[in-house]
Amino acid sequence: MDEIRSTVKIVGHTDCGEAICAAGGRISTLSGNTEQILEKSCDAQKNAALIGKVTASGHTSVIEHISFNLAFTNVSVLVEQFMIEFRLASFTVKSRRYVDFSDAGFYVPEFSDPDERKRFICAMGGRFDDYGRLVELGIPKEDARFVLPYCFYSNFLCTLNGRELYHVLEAMLFGRGASYPEIRTLGEQLLEQARNIAPGTFGRFMEQPHPVQDGTLPGFALPSPEGKSVPDPHMAELLAHTPEPEKVVAQTALIDCTHSSTAAVNTMIDDPSARAAVLDHVMRSSRPRALENVSFTFRLNGLSLAGVTHLVRHRMQSVMIPPLNTGDPERYVLPESIRANAQALQIYTDAFRKAAAYHCAAPECVKAYALLSGTTLDPIVTMNGRELLLFLRLRTCNRAQWEIRAYAVEMLLTLRDLAPALFAHFGPSCCVMDHCPEGRLSCGKMKEVRERFKA
Repeated sequence: MDEIRSTVKIVGHTDCGEAICAAGGRISTLSGNTEQILEKSCDAQKNAALIGKVTASGHTSVIEHISFNLAFTNVSVLVEQFMIEFRLASFTVKSRRYVDFSDAGFYVPEFSDPDERKRFICAMGGRFDDYGRLVELGIPKEDARFVLPYCFYSNFLCTLNGRELYHVLEAMLFGRGASYPEIRTLGEQLLEQARNIAPGTFGRFMEQPHPVQDGTLPGFALPSPEGKSVPDPHMAELLAHTPEPEKVVAQTALIDCTHSSTAAVNTMIDDPSARAAVLDHVMRSSRPRALENVSFTFRLNGLSLAGVTHLVRHRMQSVMIPPLNTGDPERYVLPESIRANAQALQIYTDAFRKAAAYHCAAPECVKAYALLSGTTLDPIVTMNGRELLLFLRLRTCNRAQWEIRAYAVEMLLTLRDLAPALFAHFGPSCCVMDHCPEGRLSCGKMKEVRERFKA
């Protein structure tokens, strides 16, 4: 197998980034308008010194004024998963729903034992063979991808500001990514480039104190009597929510637009018809800010690693994903297209059986790479009402990938049981917007979809 080096390259950045960051450090203490202060921020050495001084004192907001465009080339999808969890960054990823990954190749971790390395290459190569066989049988690529191991090569673009890049580097070099040589090496590449571009921001990065990043809870393991996790019967399990969400949305919307007393507002919305009218007004608004005042926390039981990538693309949420090296290779998703094809089903189940056997004997440092994309985890997500509106618009749509759509539909049903007057307004775009925004990619079933979601 030919070796391909995983790389990250800063392909673009704010031209006058440190000048703007330094101006940000000066603007609160100097007289003069913004342009005058920018004119005083033309000395690169003085700018670098000022940025270093300001950030060392904990005022790191000034480095948000510089942004970086990163190109990740032939990195493992494990790196993609690591990166995409940073909420203040933007990503564009090659789609596994539409692109054939038969010849994508895969990352090989560092091994001290050459025989162990050969076993890894053989095992992972076998899963790519399984992927190719499934595609040849006519299985959709979005379903065949579930047998791809989490070492397959990913290529993606990322844009983030200096402060978020600082956090990324901390996680790569000192935190949850540092235990993976691939991620640590990418972090070293990234830091070297960032130092050259923005010496005031990153020049003394390694000299700064960095907090230990450890999310484990030692002594709190709660195994089931059988020793394995028992899946919850609900795919989307509502763990917590704002009490009386309909009342809170109507209440905050009325306070915002009428400036009436809270008592007067509460008296008005005690009338169910008045409350419904206010909610209807909020939902028809182009800026439904009142929805941001309610939040909902779901545990998504048994979501595949591939499904997680659809979930985390929604940036305005809090999401907790269990560490991949703790994943259970015997838990996996089974697509209907596989279930309906006896030959494909045999290939698919054999792939997971072989992957589980390899995972059991694999060194700890490569277990995450050996998980298949159909392996399931139970992520926890918290979204406010406005982000839920967007999430459910996109993910209950017929154009959405079938797995994440199933979770989104169950979330919506749960929310409608909880707060029917509010969530009756939620659903796919054609229901919320009264038209389909998908253009030529529309499912062409707008009438049936609207009737189904309004039922």
